Amino acid sequence: MKSAPWSRPRVILWATAGVVALGFLIALEIAARRYGGVPGPMATQVRELIFPPKPGPLYGGLALMMVVLTWRQRFIAAGVAIGVDVLFVLARWALDAEVPEDHFFGNGALWAMLGCAVFAITRRTGRERALLLKGVSLGLLLVAGRKTGDTWLLITSKTRPTVLDPYVATADHALGNPSWLAGRILNASGPIGTQTLGLIYAQLAVAAIVVALYQLRNVAAERRFPRHHLVRTFLVIGLLGPAVYMIFPVVGPVFAYGPGASGTGGVQWAVANLWPHTPPPVTVPHPVPYDGITPRNCMPSLHTAWATAIFIHSRKGPRLLRYAGTFWLIATLSATLGFGYHYGVDLVAGVVFALTVEAALRTFDRGWDRSGIRLVAYGTAVFGTLLVSYRWLPVQMATHRWVFGPLVILSMASVIYGYLRTTHAWNPKAASALRPEPQPELV
Repeated sequence: MKSAPWSRPRVILWATAGVVALGFLIALEIAARRYGGVPGPMATQVRELIFPPKPGPLYGGLALMMVVLTWRQRFIAAGVAIGVDVLFVLARWALDAEVPEDHFFGNGALWAMLGCAVFAITRRTGRERALLLKGVSLGLLLVAGRKTGDTWLLITSKTRPTVLDPYVATADHALGNPSWLAGRILNASGPIGTQTLGLIYAQLAVAAIVVALYQLRNVAAERRFPRHHLVRTFLVIGLLGPAVYMIFPVVGPVFAYGPGASGTGGVQWAVANLWPHTPPPVTVPHPVPYDGITPRNCMPSLHTAWATAIFIHSRKGPRLLRYAGTFWLIATLSATLGFGYHYGVDLVAGVVFALTVEAALRTFDRGWDRSGIRLVAYGTAVFGTLLVSYRWLPVQMATHRWVFGPLVILSMASVIYGYLRTTHAWNPKAASALRPEPQPELV
């Protein structure tokens, strides 16, 4: 006797995940209105059906959704998106509506994705409907992830009045204060270096979309998604990372020890105006108050985690994509340090965090075998040990830097080695060439 469709384990799993996600979004919506008096991710998404949005995330989401469409359908969807945007732009021009900078268009991409969802429900059935809805969900999740992250940052700034930067800055002595060194190097490089790294830092999502589109390039032909791809890792990192922000609130060197940036923070809130020329002295750290605007988004460095994920997923691509993934990782690490957004120990935690999340997702796909569980447990233990050390042993780390510095790097290297060794064993072995059977010779 066959079980009812709703009772199948996979259906129950996805239904449960949907309910949890909805509850999470509702909770963020309430928190955003309570702490910031602003709409949360769900309300913001609905508003962008009419009001001018930021176009990048929406058109990025549309591009990801298109992986399930045929070329003819892609041209139709793109045409609808552009046509709707033209109508909105003309209407705003006619009404002389005030439009924020860089928010001139983007509604069309959202309307096109929602139109595809309606088309899937009303005109498709079975696997075709499920595939198209998965594509729409992928695009909308990318947009929702960005808005969810913005809400998380708001919550961190409103609910964590004190920050732990003195602890992290003290622990960073074990690595030689790399943010101070990188900041001086970036200042010496002039405006060209600063603008180039600034562009790379700001467009991390573009690099992720390029790698994801390569991984998903065969979805339309094969009519199925690959088991694992970059978008999953990107979204999980963005979902879990802010929870650590709440546990370990840190604003970064340019805010805690410098002039601030982008109009937030500043000398009036800084512990001292030292970055990037004078490393902070080694003293007994303590929490310090900070403003209610600057996000506490340093520990771990999610930019580092995302760049690490891009690097990992670009390894199986063509040579150009592999080079691009390597370049983006190096440039992102340089930017996070050079602009004073992160300490060196943040980056180490970000790498360990990314590898642990990636390992957990791949282990989930494999059915939680022993090697995967061991890798995830080890990565989690190393990540927790790093956070505990930064919080409770920063003075010891600073005064015994020649001991703790190598230990911090070796802990990260051990997770990298464990990940490479375990995942290499998971890769399917190439079939060995069959040797020709010996043929009887004529006598």
